[in-house]
Amino acid sequence: MGQDRVVVVGAGISGVACARELRDAGVGVRLLDRGRRLGGRMASRRFDGRPADIGASYLTVGDDDFAAVVEQWRAAGLARPWTDTFTALTPGAEPESKQGPVRWGTPGGIRTLVEALADGLDVVAGHEVGRVARGGDGGLEVDGQPAGAVVLAMPDPQAARLLDPATHPSVHTALDVDFEPVLALTATYAERCWRDLPHGAFVNDDPALSWIADDGRRRGDDAPVLVAHSTPGLAGRHLDDPAAAGPALVEALGRLVGAAQQPVQTHVHRWSLARPARGREHATYLLTDDLLGVCGDAWSARPRVEGAWLSGRDLGRELVRRLG
Repeated sequence: MGQDRVVVVGAGISGVACARELRDAGVGVRLLDRGRRLGGRMASRRFDGRPADIGASYLTVGDDDFAAVVEQWRAAGLARPWTDTFTALTPGAEPESKQGPVRWGTPGGIRTLVEALADGLDVVAGHEVGRVARGGDGGLEVDGQPAGAVVLAMPDPQAARLLDPATHPSVHTALDVDFEPVLALTATYAERCWRDLPHGAFVNDDPALSWIADDGRRRGDDAPVLVAHSTPGLAGRHLDDPAAAGPALVEALGRLVGAAQQPVQTHVHRWSLARPARGREHATYLLTDDLLGVCGDAWSARPRVEGAWLSGRDLGRELVRRLG
């Protein structure tokens, strides 16, 4: 690999935002990711040629700088305002309509936003990093190769596994946010056979499901596809065999939305580290004196897509300042 000025490990939106900030400032940066495609938990999967979002369901906008990025995505046809209204479903109670901020969806899948942000970056996909440590000369190394600075853009438990606790004990201590597991069910029906959500539903007090998205409305093509996220409890019991949870997820989905038919195709995706159990109120990243950085959605008061982008952007700006 040779010596890179900065090595960013993890090509979700926080890692790509960090690398983008560095590259635009003229700092040499290489982005490594173990996946075949970029995106991390902003993931899409194709079913019969059509994408469905199986990770992050949408994004919201509050920060002016992030709004400018989203506007670029909108102008390129990659993002579209989706809805400000969801349903709240509670078993045994009437559905309630809930309004909030505008949620943005993506015609081509939410992964395309990360891929667009990474355009022109030096990206190595399918590269699984095993260890980040301090070398004999005191500098940082990634799998034994020197780097001027290293960014771990990933959930706390993954970052902790890559670090040598003997050389970075304070970082290990700071990586203290737990992440909850989720199973994502994609269910394709022969036709739209459920009651109007109208776009998606937060599910309360159900043992199986916590969120349902009408992917046809989210995508804008009205395809008969629903994506449902499990509760952490159900996911935790099926991490070794996600497919075994399929029947319980399908039953709960049909019951909650009043589906008149069974799906013709289903798929269950496991997210072992789907979302942080809490955020951090007063930090958007971690950066040590030897230029080991950590960023991601847990480094935000509101762990969302926007929070992950801000975390990576802010860490990138600070690295530019320190590296001169």
